[in-house]
Amino acid sequence: MAEEEEVAARTEKVIRIQRVFINLLDSYSSRNIGKFLSNSVVGASLEEITEEEENHDEDKSAVPEASSANLKEGTFQIVGTLSTLETPCPNFAVETYYAISREDLLMHLLECDVIIYNITENPQQVEEAIWAVSALNEEISHFEKRKVFILVSTVMTWARSKPLDPGDSEIPFTEEDYRRRKHHPNFLDHINAEKMVLKFGKKVRKFATYVVAAGLQYGMEGGILHAFFKLAWSGEVPALPVFGDGTNVIPAIHVLDLAGVIQNIIDHVPKFRYLVAVDESVHTLEDFVKCISKSTGPGKIQKVPKENAFLTKDLTQEDIDHLLVNLRMETLFVKENFNIRWFAQAGFVENINGILKEYKQSRRLLPIKICILGPPAVGKSSIAEVLSKYYKLHHIKLKDVISEAIAKLEAIITPKHVGEGEEEGEEEEEAETIEDAQELLDGIRESLEQNAEFVCSLDASDEFLKERVMNLPESIVAGTHYSQGQFLRALSNYRDINTEDETVLNYFDELEIYPIHIDVGRLEDAQNRLAIKQLIKEIGEPRNYGLTDEEKAEEERKAAEERLAKEAMEEAERQHKEAAETAEKIARWEEWSKRLEEVKREEKELLEAQSIPLRNYLMTHVMPTLMQGLNECCKIRPDDPVDFLAEYLFKNNPEMQ
Repeated sequence: MAEEEEVAARTEKVIRIQRVFINLLDSYSSRNIGKFLSNSVVGASLEEITEEEENHDEDKSAVPEASSANLKEGTFQIVGTLSTLETPCPNFAVETYYAISREDLLMHLLECDVIIYNITENPQQVEEAIWAVSALNEEISHFEKRKVFILVSTVMTWARSKPLDPGDSEIPFTEEDYRRRKHHPNFLDHINAEKMVLKFGKKVRKFATYVVAAGLQYGMEGGILHAFFKLAWSGEVPALPVFGDGTNVIPAIHVLDLAGVIQNIIDHVPKFRYLVAVDESVHTLEDFVKCISKSTGPGKIQKVPKENAFLTKDLTQEDIDHLLVNLRMETLFVKENFNIRWFAQAGFVENINGILKEYKQSRRLLPIKICILGPPAVGKSSIAEVLSKYYKLHHIKLKDVISEAIAKLEAIITPKHVGEGEEEGEEEEEAETIEDAQELLDGIRESLEQNAEFVCSLDASDEFLKERVMNLPESIVAGTHYSQGQFLRALSNYRDINTEDETVLNYFDELEIYPIHIDVGRLEDAQNRLAIKQLIKEIGEPRNYGLTDEEKAEEERKAAEERLAKEAMEEAERQHKEAAETAEKIARWEEWSKRLEEVKREEKELLEAQSIPLRNYLMTHVMPTLMQGLNECCKIRPDDPVDFLAEYLFKNNPEMQ
């Protein structure tokens, strides 16, 4: 009996394994859907959510990272494609593919139980999604078990739908109205893909096809609203822009709630095949932007012409279309039939604190606090100025600013007497202001209690500091505390109040914040470049968006100029080296030629000297007889002149005679 139960348990476990394909796992939407499913147990959404779980879910803000796709037993196994080869393989995916043939891709799709094609971010994926559902439909006869195909589309296929009631434009569309939907002109391919997916699997049990019309996605690291978060975080504008009048209603959904809808489709396999995925909010564009501005930006908005949206570099045409849509939608089927552990069911504005928290965590946007301590003239101000620019921080006197801010906020929240003549609207506005001020004040006090500061302790010997001040130009010293009398008093006072037993550093030690100690005097660097470099190494990389486009362009320009200058210098050195080598070769050749001529002359003189006795011998003993023989040979003209001449020389040899 026990063995039968064990076999049944193993069989059930095998059946519950679900292999899920998702396209472009390195994109915002698909990545978060894949990560969510990799942490979700197959069949979990079939269980009812208890009231205790609902209360617990209100506090959660992000799904945990999956350390390994194979470690979580019973969860969905994720595979999928990547957009670029440079993209690292997500740690929640079992397999990833890049730039493979359609034939190989189809083989991988056939290995999966669920195929998800997300066309909300990359319009070029629409054609591949249509091919995928068509190719799978042709292979139905070879399916061993039922496959589920889910097309994640967008509510932009509803953008031009006519109101259900011409006299009441506030009546929302639901999924039951999907046959009446009219698409935005720029989303024709999307609605064609929706129709194609609904067509396949209509009467086939082994191939269940679904379309999910998702609202504007937000949450985690950003989505379309990332452009506004980034602009607010940078602090470079006095107000965030609202394109147009901002009264247009934008259906939206948290990306993890969208993933929850997909999880429920996989588990429930419902008969209704067109679903709308939006939260319960009715937020306008102005609501979104104002919320972002108040929570992490300048706190103000500015309405600008719609055309200004095209000047925002981080927004594509599809993004702008989503931001300017005016559409009211409600999802009835999802709320009535699915068990979703919502992340932001009430919408973006009501959940901004959790959304902002997960956004900062996903983007690693962590504020840096740096406290620089040290005696006068050690370089605190100059180093602080450089670090402020590098880390994009405000260079401030922390105590004065915080004290001033707290005083202002306390003045705002102090109870005031409300006169009878004040209007109700003014009372509500004042109440809202007091509430915001109280929230900000609580946030400041909470931040003060946290141990997130980098403390930099700079020091140097008194002799070094005195010599540094003495060497400063008169133009810098004038009007500052670096005059001889003031500086010496300030230095003496600093040493007196910072004894070994009582220093500011002791306070930070008690908070377990251990300072970075740098002896500026030992570095022997008047410009403090080495100290700054060491501090940056200790503090780490900036926790922000990095350089702006203009700063990047300037950095690239400087790098290009340095590269060209280096190349020009290397070319000049190469040419100089080649010229020197050529000159040296010419000089060696000339020297060698000169020596060769000298050798030839000496050899010629030697040969001439050696040939004199021989010439004398020939002229005396050989040439007279030879000339006579030649004359006789010319007269007689024998048949064999050589033999005749030899015979003549033999007969007339003077020695023989």
